[in-house]
Amino acid sequence: MDVGAEAGFEVEFLDGVRRIPAGDWNALVGQESPFLEWEWLASLEEAGCVGSRFGWQPRPIVLRSEGRTVAACPLYVKGNSEGEFVFDWGWADAAQRAGIDYYPKLLVGVPFTPVTGARFLTAPDVDRSACVALLGDALRRVCDENQLSGVHVNFCRDDEVATLRERGYQVRLGLQYHWHNEDYSGFDDYLGRLRSKRRNQVRRERRGVSDQGVEVRALRGEAIPDDCFEPMYRCYRATVDSHYYGRQYLNQAFFELLRERFRDRLCFVVARRGDDIVGGTTNIVKGDAFYGRYWGGLEFIRNLHFEVCYYAAIEYCIEEGLARFEPGAGGDYKFLRGFDARPTYSLHYLADPRLRGAVGRFLEAERAEAGEVIDHLNQRSALKGAPVD
Repeated sequence: MDVGAEAGFEVEFLDGVRRIPAGDWNALVGQESPFLEWEWLASLEEAGCVGSRFGWQPRPIVLRSEGRTVAACPLYVKGNSEGEFVFDWGWADAAQRAGIDYYPKLLVGVPFTPVTGARFLTAPDVDRSACVALLGDALRRVCDENQLSGVHVNFCRDDEVATLRERGYQVRLGLQYHWHNEDYSGFDDYLGRLRSKRRNQVRRERRGVSDQGVEVRALRGEAIPDDCFEPMYRCYRATVDSHYYGRQYLNQAFFELLRERFRDRLCFVVARRGDDIVGGTTNIVKGDAFYGRYWGGLEFIRNLHFEVCYYAAIEYCIEEGLARFEPGAGGDYKFLRGFDARPTYSLHYLADPRLRGAVGRFLEAERAEAGEVIDHLNQRSALKGAPVD
């Protein structure tokens, strides 16, 4: 991909976030999603979790003015559709049947991480909308000039949708289930908001875990002992290995880099029976948000999944005054436990006009259906009281 200029700015594609000084990159991230931070993205590269052989070739794009980096985005040349969580396998299949090469394509996003956040990072003193437009145009031009099938911007912000929609990108609507802290003073306040059937179910599930001699604790930052990292990696592997659809995207080297670089953002919810770790979740905390990531059990304990993935995490959020809990993609059982439906957005530019037209018609129908589903779910929230706006 060529280096060029755009309206007086220098546009450059690099071969990894690690090629950019951490301070320069993180200055653009600011208070945005922790998964955009240099320590997370560069660790994926250095641990060998991403690379051309996995279909994730890092090519971050930066926008410079007079030598200063004023905007950037995490960009990957994709050779497959693995680990994206905005699934386009149907589009790839349709392209193949039409004789259109779907891969490689460009993806702006965070590998293996279905968390909304800015996909176009900008310095606080620049015109953000103008920079997003410049980078969006540059990505389209690179796509067209290099015979790439398209540009995909996954889990993006509302302002990015508004800017790039005007520049020919098509919008896709999805949904996730998020929990919000309604100024609860304790876990019982949260239980009191659940309908009686669900409230009793939560109590039974929590009691069942403790009756099996399991103690669950949340450990954050420096309170996490070094010897927790290896078993927490094994917990991650246990879930991957136990499902036929499991994909191991991360390795032990990545967990070690998190221990060295990212410990202040980590929160492990650890389940122990005696001295042994029997399960847990790896989570990330930044600002007022708690992000649930990787769960696993090292032995079967009934309802342990619900305890470490949801109840203990909710309890921690309430104790620490965190405003929201995003547990990741999928799982209608989240809805039954007070996680309400929230929209997510992605943007797509497809170079071939035939494919672009077909996908555009699909997306129009899908948006209408997804909007109806979100409204339906929020009218039937597991929480008592007024429906979610």
